[in-house]
Amino acid sequence: MNMQLQNVSQLANNTASLSSSAMLVKVNISKWEGRKHDKKASADIVASNGAKRGAANVHKRLLPNSDTLKAIVDHSSLMHRTHTRMTMPWADIGDRLLTTAQYMKYHNEMTALQSKFYALADTFHDDYVLEHAEAQVHLGAMYDPSDYPSAEELRGKFRCTISYSPLPESGDFRVDLPKEAIADLQTSYVNYYEEKTKRAMDDMWHRLYKVLDNMSGRLDYQSKEAKKKFNDTLVSNVTDMIDLLRVSNVTNSPQMSAMADQLEEAFVGVTPDALREDDYFRAETKRAVDKAIASLPSLDI
Repeated sequence: MNMQLQNVSQLANNTASLSSSAMLVKVNISKWEGRKHDKKASADIVASNGAKRGAANVHKRLLPNSDTLKAIVDHSSLMHRTHTRMTMPWADIGDRLLTTAQYMKYHNEMTALQSKFYALADTFHDDYVLEHAEAQVHLGAMYDPSDYPSAEELRGKFRCTISYSPLPESGDFRVDLPKEAIADLQTSYVNYYEEKTKRAMDDMWHRLYKVLDNMSGRLDYQSKEAKKKFNDTLVSNVTDMIDLLRVSNVTNSPQMSAMADQLEEAFVGVTPDALREDDYFRAETKRAVDKAIASLPSLDI
């Protein structure tokens, strides 16, 4: 019993340390998609092809030529990608782990994207009446006025929120249970906490492997005549990961810190142009990248 409580206390200290160096963040984006399932058109296609009911579905684009709506959809995808890139997985859905070291950079980038989201929504709202009128021409017999919200309703369909919450610590179970049962609950909670932490850290290693493996493959050629084309981001993707390893090391992993140091040293003076023009330099850089890959922890990569 005493040993169990001692273990719980030790695990709780670990979770308290993480709680002071990270938080949870959630991004929710809602928007009018401008798409609608057309039951009549679906039935017509099925019937005209002699198919069984349900074999095909037609989803019509209510504003097929709206560049302003497309801009909102594209920007929403960019926001989700930025959110994912700057954070680590935590819950299965929703909340992601954001380190305090990464907070200001994340907050500045995401709030700028949030402001642009609402600016794009305002532009779309201003153009909506005209685009609605044009849609009737483009959709022909598939046009149905009931598919379209009013201009006033439309404005309320665009929302973008960024919400932060603290990481709970070891769990304060104020319930009427024996001490042994409370200890079991605390152990279960802390084990859950540590499993989520491991998942977040493993995600960093997987991301690093992906960019290093891509770079190794792109640099795998022996002469300028046989050279492979690559974008300048081949280098910046790795240097960005070095920064991310440092700000995301919530467990103070010596291996992660050492990897960041190893890559930072290896990439001094590495530029896309130097890699393209200097065969020896390219080969040396590839060797350094391959050495880093070989040093990664085993994660079923």
